[in-house]
Amino acid sequence: MLRGYSLPLSPNGTSNLVPNPPWHYVGSVIFIEYWADPDAVKSFLHPGLEPADDAGRCAAFFVEWQSCSETGGELLDPVRSQYHEFILLTSAKLDGQLVTSCPFIYVDQDISLVRGLIQGWPKQLGSVYVTRPYSVPSKAAPTLGPGGVFAGTLAVKDRRMVDATVTIEKESSAAPKLGATPIINVRHFPRLDVGHRHRPAVYELVRSKLDDVALSQVWEGTATLEFHESPQQELHLLRPVKMGKGYIYSMALTINDLEVIRDLTDELEKDHDFR
Repeated sequence: MLRGYSLPLSPNGTSNLVPNPPWHYVGSVIFIEYWADPDAVKSFLHPGLEPADDAGRCAAFFVEWQSCSETGGELLDPVRSQYHEFILLTSAKLDGQLVTSCPFIYVDQDISLVRGLIQGWPKQLGSVYVTRPYSVPSKAAPTLGPGGVFAGTLAVKDRRMVDATVTIEKESSAAPKLGATPIINVRHFPRLDVGHRHRPAVYELVRSKLDDVALSQVWEGTATLEFHESPQQELHLLRPVKMGKGYIYSMALTINDLEVIRDLTDELEKDHDFR
């Protein structure tokens, strides 16, 4: 009997790319709030989602993650546990409730990419780098406090896509609001068979259930964020028109369950082309 949570299945079940949940995460975050063109944000919303009252509100953040499955074996083989990620969230409403949606997300590890697709994150491969703080003072590390400057960059297929900085001013009284808003993801798996490509095999709104969420001390300050155009990516359509604050913090969480909110296969709109 072949075993494993994801492909490839194997006799011992150890060759699968993504191990069985639960999945535990801890990461260092550079979080930037900003506003994009509301019409651009609206154009990326899937059926079932509506523009929020503050329709152009967005968040871009860079995370240096470490993750593992229940056994923790990945921590003894760090190449399997460590990765970087750039996430873009836009505000939306679902049945009148404020939520966020993710039109773009980039990672530098195949494990994270496939694990994300299972959850409904539209992950692509990218090159993500962030400035790191350290526990000893040095000119090679920013201060995790007032005056500290942190940066994040994203490149996709050898093209620089995002440049960002956060300059810490003070300790924040709370974590950024949009970062704590429920995230509604979209599981979409197309069909290849001729005559059926217009109707995906899976197309649904989902929400990952988060357990054991914990945040460190949160710092806030001024932020810069610049998106660059590329021949293929459309991330630049959600470029900032107004900036908000930047935040620096660490967070931990566990994912072990997924809620299917709505099946969208019967709600495909004519302007959604999946051919």
